[in-house]
Amino acid sequence: MAWFQRKDKNIQTDQRKEMPEGVWVKVPKTGETVHRRELEDNLWVDPLSGYHFRIGSDEYFSFLFDDGEFEEIGEEIKPTDPLEFEDRKKYSDRLEEYQEKTGHSDAVRVGLGSMNELDIVIACMDFDFIGGSMGSVVGERIGMAIDHAREQEKPLIIISQSGGARMMESVLSLMQMAKTSAKLAQLEEAGVPYISLMTNPTTGGVTASFAMLGDFNIAEPEALIGFAGPRVIRQTIGRDLPEGFQRSEYLLEHGFLDFITPRNELKSELTKLLKILLHKFEE
Repeated sequence: MAWFQRKDKNIQTDQRKEMPEGVWVKVPKTGETVHRRELEDNLWVDPLSGYHFRIGSDEYFSFLFDDGEFEEIGEEIKPTDPLEFEDRKKYSDRLEEYQEKTGHSDAVRVGLGSMNELDIVIACMDFDFIGGSMGSVVGERIGMAIDHAREQEKPLIIISQSGGARMMESVLSLMQMAKTSAKLAQLEEAGVPYISLMTNPTTGGVTASFAMLGDFNIAEPEALIGFAGPRVIRQTIGRDLPEGFQRSEYLLEHGFLDFITPRNELKSELTKLLKILLHKFEE
């Protein structure tokens, strides 16, 4: 089934860019190098160019939750291979490979804790786990996060980074779009705040469902956000796309986002937004 692998300079399904190793790290935006410790201290943002390296749930939880402390829920929900899917390798083998590689059981984690003494629920996706793809477990864990936020009346934050629905689960993955959207509608009816934070990249079925349904939709700088990728759109319409198409700044200019917030300002900005939504904001 050759269509699962694109050749030459295009995407290879098994190749993923990971957080850089080594003492000195090259910044893709500028080509310059920066010391790894400096990046870590600056939340993996290049202090000169502002380039945001992709990070995962471990890093987001460490600086968003007070003292990095949280309780994780949904970890007992594990992925399976109901369709016995196989392309170049069995899906079950791929799951085991990425679980060992990332230390996570699937592409999203849910944490309960406090942010600047405000009780919150955070669901954060991990792109390093099969491209942050949304399968049944991702949908179930996000649904669990929404239900907990609604039942406990705690604000919800979902941090998205995903290539879209997980093809190895076929229609089961697509069902998660409707499932999470319906649960968010219940959350809205209950009057519980929800902030969606989109990071690089947020695409496919994730964008078409929970990522764009926040009371506030915000993003990190220069994040790729959209349904189909720019290359697919360009080939479909047969025209060149505007500069910066589908990046955070382009979406903000065209009304799809409320804010763009640099990573080192996220905690304070998220707290401010939630206090406004909870009518607890003090002048």
